[in-house]
Amino acid sequence: DFSKEHGLSIFLRTTKSSPITKRFTSFPLFRTHTHATAASTFRKSTRTMMSLSRAAVPAPPSIRRTSAGDNNKQDQRVRGEQVRTFAFGARKAPKGQLPEREPNMGLDPENAQAKKKALERVLGEIDSTFGKGSIMKLGSAGQAKVATFPSGAMTLDMALGGGLPRGRIVEIYGPESSGKTTLAMHAMAEMQKLGGTVALIDAEHAFDPDYAKRLGLNVDDLVVCQPETGEMALEVVDTLVRSAAVDLICVDSVAALVPRSEIEGEIGMVQVGAHARLMSQALRKINVNAAKANTTILFLNQLRSKVGVIYGNPEVTTGGNALKYYSSVRLDIRRKEVIKGKAGEDDLGTRVKVKVAKNKVAPPYKVAEFDMMFGRGISSEGCVFDVAESTGVIEKKGSWYSFKGEQLGQGREKSLLAAKEKEGLYEEIVRLTREAIAAKMGLLSGEASVSSSMDEDDEDEDMFEEEEEEAMAEGGNVAAR
Repeated sequence: DFSKEHGLSIFLRTTKSSPITKRFTSFPLFRTHTHATAASTFRKSTRTMMSLSRAAVPAPPSIRRTSAGDNNKQDQRVRGEQVRTFAFGARKAPKGQLPEREPNMGLDPENAQAKKKALERVLGEIDSTFGKGSIMKLGSAGQAKVATFPSGAMTLDMALGGGLPRGRIVEIYGPESSGKTTLAMHAMAEMQKLGGTVALIDAEHAFDPDYAKRLGLNVDDLVVCQPETGEMALEVVDTLVRSAAVDLICVDSVAALVPRSEIEGEIGMVQVGAHARLMSQALRKINVNAAKANTTILFLNQLRSKVGVIYGNPEVTTGGNALKYYSSVRLDIRRKEVIKGKAGEDDLGTRVKVKVAKNKVAPPYKVAEFDMMFGRGISSEGCVFDVAESTGVIEKKGSWYSFKGEQLGQGREKSLLAAKEKEGLYEEIVRLTREAIAAKMGLLSGEASVSSSMDEDDEDEDMFEEEEEEAMAEGGNVAAR
């Protein structure tokens, strides 16, 4: 009775020899259909259900159906034209006129005031749940501004946009004997001069206190840790960061952070990805704490060569790819040339080139050069002289250098010695150079005009033109863009 009233059909798909088929087909209430009939009925019922669903949620007036026939080609063409008109109506506006827009209800003063109150209520709830300062507006966030400190080389500070950033992760990598540790020690000495506390995680167990003292580092106040495993080193770093009592932490180096499983195992045992997993897990914890404590973490890294690379650069840093992403600044340091001494004397030092491979706080891909003297570290006088020349404080004509119309000497080294021998001359050059740098960086208000800053930018581009072209050639098309 139920099937007759509602017009239902029960489809049985059984074999002819089945006794169940014989029993059910004996009743006239149940009708057995063929597969073709069943498929036709299913298609009709599906179209009926789709029509009901469309009727429940009506379409916009511009694309609503005008007829009930689905198989009518003319009706399909009309519907397609309606959809195109509805979606691309703005394209049909007259040339030079904007298409008509519906009034924006979000600009209603009452609605905007209600949204503002709702936002303040939500921000207060988040602060009360997760702690004060967990969410804020950028205009009232003082820690959003990135502070910097000197790196020890004035030319490198200009390439970095002011110096190394506070509260960020910095990576310095390069080949052996290129000056990574020396540059890190100079940065630590500069932080101590500002009154900060520095720590050294000497994973390579190769720290030389006498050499660090000659570089200007206060060894007595230096916090040193020589860990046994990589886990111990990174736990010490995390503990120091969470204490918020240390301003700069130097890890020398990432390649020496050996996992505990590798130390306890046998030599030659395969440990796939253990070092990379260790660094990735540690950086996920340290990154947030370092930003909150305003602590800079300086990672020194080594280079390895990939096997079988024919095209491209085979060099790769150790510790996986996590450090590349978490670092706000990455410095590629290379030894460019050796500074020769006089005839029969030893070499004086090396000329070092540093390329800013990544910089989140200033424009990247800039190149800086400075002298690194044996036993004395970075030549601050040479850096000042180079920056003074680039900013126009010192003029160079041919091989002769002059300051305020007075010739200093022929050649860079002789001119530098002449400036240091004359009393008060070198200090005046340093003062004018720092003022020029401050004006260029926009630190002095009301003194640097737009035109002068554009001229200084052109001079800076001229200074680094050769180095940037070389860096772009090495870095490929991405660096060139």
